[in-house]
Amino acid sequence: MNAIITGSNRGIGKAMVEAFAAAGYNVLACARKATPEFEAWLNDTASRNNVQIKPVYFEMSDAESVTSGIKQILDENETVDVLVNNAGISTVGLLSMSKVEDIRKLFEVNYFAMLQIIQKVAKKMARQKKGSIINMGSIAGIEPQPGKIAYGSSKAAVMLMTQCLAKELGPMGIRVNAIAPGPIETEMIHQYNDEMLAKLASESALRRLGKREEIAQVALFLASEQASYINGEIIKVDGGR
Repeated sequence: MNAIITGSNRGIGKAMVEAFAAAGYNVLACARKATPEFEAWLNDTASRNNVQIKPVYFEMSDAESVTSGIKQILDENETVDVLVNNAGISTVGLLSMSKVEDIRKLFEVNYFAMLQIIQKVAKKMARQKKGSIINMGSIAGIEPQPGKIAYGSSKAAVMLMTQCLAKELGPMGIRVNAIAPGPIETEMIHQYNDEMLAKLASESALRRLGKREEIAQVALFLASEQASYINGEIIKVDGGR
């Protein structure tokens, strides 16, 4: 089984690679640029789990780079069983303090690059008559919040896209679902100070932030045959906000 995972060099993406490799998947680990540490970690993860993990590098904000990277994957692999669209960027800022060009770049990465990848990978999955696509949404796309107009809007677009594509691709045997995490302990969340992090934790009924591994396990479930009749769902993983 082969799984494409974008944004695999940190945070939730790294946890995704670990989880899918442990479950026996060969992983196409997509990232923006190569580093010796990343490639050493991929080699170690592959060896520990007796699977193949191959890095694929492309820039999510560059449509030509995305096309080249995905073409490489599709040309080199007979099947693609799972696509996890995890890569994304985040900004926090009131509209009055935001530049439209920065919001446009955020949408290029969080929405348009994801749509572009799905369009290409879905063609292969349609020929296979099966596949699972998992998109990374966010509770920010469900709960309106000041300062989240850019990020929240991009994730809301991702989640509606997920539900539209579930209906469009379902007849071809392709399931499309999304995960909407709450605040998760990753590098991205450290844009907040300690006081804000404590507030975010207190908003969860479990009184803590989520762990990246908890998101990865939901993705692994959605990719599995145990979720074979789950399609078009947005699964919130937020500790009960």
